[in-house]
Amino acid sequence: MTETIRAGGLRGIMMRGPNLTSTLPFYEDMWGLKLAHKDDGCAYLRGTSAEPFLYGLKDDPTYGIEYIHFSMPDRATMDALYDQVIAKGAPVSGKPAEFDDWMGGYGFEVLDPDNRRLRFRTDALSVEAEPEWAKPRKVSHVVLNTPDMEGLEQWYSEVLGFRVSDYSADQMVFLRCSTDHHAIALVRAFYPSVNHVAFELPSLNEYMRSIGRMRQKGHVPTWGPGRHGPGDNPFAYFVSPSGFVIEFTSEVQQIDEVTHEAQVWPRDVPEKMDQWMTAGPPTPAQRAVMQGRPDPGFPEMRKTQTEAAE
Repeated sequence: MTETIRAGGLRGIMMRGPNLTSTLPFYEDMWGLKLAHKDDGCAYLRGTSAEPFLYGLKDDPTYGIEYIHFSMPDRATMDALYDQVIAKGAPVSGKPAEFDDWMGGYGFEVLDPDNRRLRFRTDALSVEAEPEWAKPRKVSHVVLNTPDMEGLEQWYSEVLGFRVSDYSADQMVFLRCSTDHHAIALVRAFYPSVNHVAFELPSLNEYMRSIGRMRQKGHVPTWGPGRHGPGDNPFAYFVSPSGFVIEFTSEVQQIDEVTHEAQVWPRDVPEKMDQWMTAGPPTPAQRAVMQGRPDPGFPEMRKTQTEAAE
């Protein structure tokens, strides 16, 4: 039996929306990211790691995700993942090839069942890490709303090799592609949208200091600080100027593939939702903003491939 090729680590995400690049000062002056590159209608922000960019802003009429960005260890594994994706019938942008953007590298894009673009890249631009106290070092996870949680869970598992870490009742599933408890989490919802994007701080003190920096600049958490049950990670959620929910986190649970067993966490036991009992449940307003705006994704990519096959 052929072993399933697993997606590499989460590199980051590119967001899109009207006048999104105008919010760049918020991420530089308050959130703690640095501008890595800017071109016509796009801004790329980096953290303190060697990753060229973590979070991108693209001006576009539609609010949503331009693409979620993943790594693969080398070209051979990239090609093997492509073959696996094609065998499963998933729409792709084309065969793995050189990217012509500022990061370069080699890879391809695939469309998930909610028409989200996932970009896989290896051999990209290399940059040096720039450690700085209380500044995000990576995107820890991306949480997606979906009207078909079970179907999407199966797709990410079978097509991209993700594994289930835990469930939050029957409302969420946490999926991993590395030792981090989750890179992608899925939330049962009425329509596809982005729920939130989490940025990891290297330590608990840096996580708290980051919250403090935001408070000093007049931007308070809309939920948190607290500590989740699934993933065991501290959380503090904020709403960006463009209305996207973003999170500070740290100390995400590391999974031992030999011993870990997925469990179902109850949502009606307060200590299981917030171990510190400091945040309480999310308010109706918080739940509403985390529902996000409907994201149509890129159905034209699916249509193009369908027409080409006919």
